Amino acid sequence: MIDLEKFRKNPEVYKEEVKKRNMDIDIDEDIALDEKRRKLIFKVEKMRARKNEVSAIIPKASGEDKQKMITEMKELNLGLKDLESELELLEKSFFEKISTYPNLTHESVPVGKDENDNIMAYKVGRVPDFDFIPKSHSELGVMLGIIDEERAAKISGSRFVFLKNENVMLQFALVQYVLNILSKRGFIPLVPPVLVKERAMYGTGFFPVEASQYYKTELDDLYLIGTSEVPLCAYHSDETISAEKLPQKYAAYSTCFRREAGSYGKDLGGLFRVHQFDKIEMFIFSHPENSWDDFEFLRDTLEEIVKGLGLHYRIMNMCTGDIGTPNAKKYDLEAWMPAQKNYREIASCSNDTEFQARRLNIRFKDGERKGFVHTMNSTACAVGRVIMAIMENYQDRYGNIRIPQNLIAYMGGMEIIKR
Repeated sequence: MIDLEKFRKNPEVYKEEVKKRNMDIDIDEDIALDEKRRKLIFKVEKMRARKNEVSAIIPKASGEDKQKMITEMKELNLGLKDLESELELLEKSFFEKISTYPNLTHESVPVGKDENDNIMAYKVGRVPDFDFIPKSHSELGVMLGIIDEERAAKISGSRFVFLKNENVMLQFALVQYVLNILSKRGFIPLVPPVLVKERAMYGTGFFPVEASQYYKTELDDLYLIGTSEVPLCAYHSDETISAEKLPQKYAAYSTCFRREAGSYGKDLGGLFRVHQFDKIEMFIFSHPENSWDDFEFLRDTLEEIVKGLGLHYRIMNMCTGDIGTPNAKKYDLEAWMPAQKNYREIASCSNDTEFQARRLNIRFKDGERKGFVHTMNSTACAVGRVIMAIMENYQDRYGNIRIPQNLIAYMGGMEIIKR
């Protein structure tokens, strides 16, 4: 949620922001709606005060004065009922509109229309050199008997997979490897619920803008999460955290679900764009004064994980047209995929400043100073995408896959997945 006081005092800032993000929002119309709403609130509160005043003195009155007051009370009740109904509709309309407003981007975020305007910050490592034509992870998965898409499609439809045999071991090796790094960096591990209430989805900024991407259980009015960022962010909702306890760092492992609405025909097959996947997510509640230092710590932690797997990657500074509504800044980490001869995103890292904290009422207290915390999140390991990157980058000409050195101990000493 945006700062409404700032919105009222300096709407030009938000006009510039929606322009940079290529969003179609009529800010002047919403300012006028807010003014109308606030005038009506004042009128309603004035009538309520008069009603309370009359109610208090009616029992003490008598005769003609009492009858006049009773008549006035009836008129107040009727008028107040109509105004309260009007105010309810105005409130709903205003907050529906304001909930689509984006966060204010950091000055270092490049202005752009879409992914083509993202800027590469830097690369790490080198593109691997093969003396054969690399196979896709889907081909390798079938050859090695470690991925079964055909039976998954028979049971669940497209964009589902079975992991099998050594790939199951590889998944949990990755989980142990990542959690070991995160625990050393002070992250508290959690296994969160994957069904959440609508407030948690709204609070993190996924609703209403991305509501079409998520599955809902109609009978229970709960939503399946697309990332454990949602329960992590809502973990401290309606709480005030002492400044001495900041930053609060959490890491959650969960299964995630996304409808992938709008991706028809994109990345069909394999592990890249599936409806169900497992992921470890990092989340930090930060003091506003330390927000950007904590954000770089988050990015550095992500890179330690990927560097330890020996993958070549690049860090992209995402432009205004390609970041999420809650994001003030976002990095994508894109790993090299040899079979595609291209970089693909395997992790993202975002600072949402106080946007989510306002929606979920998460505050800090620093002596006499109070305010909203800053929240930030990063993928630590999107397991399927990392497995895909390992399979393609560590293959040999015979279709075998070497295990990255740092995972061998977690694989029970296994060094290679053989045909």
